[in-house]
Amino acid sequence: MACELPHRIGLPLARFSIPELRREVLAQGIVAEISGTTLWRWLSADALRPWRYRSWIFPRDPRFLEKAGRILDLYEGVWENRPLRPTDCVLSADEKTSIQARQRKHESLAPKPGRPTYIEHEYKRAGAWNYLAAWDVRRAKVFGRCEPKTGIAPFDRLVAQVMAQEPYRSAKRVFWIIDNGSAHRGQKAIARLQEKWPTIIPVHTPVHASWLNQIEIYFSVVQRKVLTPNDIGSLLELEERLLRFQDRYQEIAKPFHWTFTRKNLAALMAQLDSGTKMLKAA
Repeated sequence: MACELPHRIGLPLARFSIPELRREVLAQGIVAEISGTTLWRWLSADALRPWRYRSWIFPRDPRFLEKAGRILDLYEGVWENRPLRPTDCVLSADEKTSIQARQRKHESLAPKPGRPTYIEHEYKRAGAWNYLAAWDVRRAKVFGRCEPKTGIAPFDRLVAQVMAQEPYRSAKRVFWIIDNGSAHRGQKAIARLQEKWPTIIPVHTPVHASWLNQIEIYFSVVQRKVLTPNDIGSLLELEERLLRFQDRYQEIAKPFHWTFTRKNLAALMAQLDSGTKMLKAA
């Protein structure tokens, strides 16, 4: 029973807890009596924790292996089986959308000995920015801008901001790793970008594979260091913090130590394929 999803056996539960599992085995007459401690011991012996769960996305892109492999090659300094040139640039770009400025209804209190920072729970919304950023994979540089909306024009402004600077302006190849958002999806986006900047080589991630895009690592840093807790009273202040943090971060930034390679990808896909076959057989 612990290895079943409760709703599949007619229970109005999302997942089992020890008390709910005990209640059900007693109700079904599986045992006459059993304690929660005994249930815990039995489940622990088989490493079962049905109250825990993780989210995941199964690869749906039919060209997942091909698209992911090209990105992993770039991270290893390879393109089409040949080493990248020293002048080649690799950028990873995306949007962090709807970042709110939250003005707390009571002034935050700084920490004291034995007491953490106090942040008022209630707040007033002071608007939101969309933060567009690009991360130079090889040089550990970050470029960003705040825009009221996402879309083709805002994304192209980010690209223009980067491509106007050296070494990107003079580089013969500038790879842009991007996802499948509406502002830069498909062949139309590739044609549009290359018409304006002929040296750009857009490289799309597979669908639902943002974890392959290194800019997401930088966004997680921003979330932890700039936006948590969110006590920012205005859009102007929010923009200033985001852009000032870019400069601060670059003082110590190094290229991310990316360890997931094509070999790891092949092993993952084989594992997923084996798991799918086992599920179908069951």
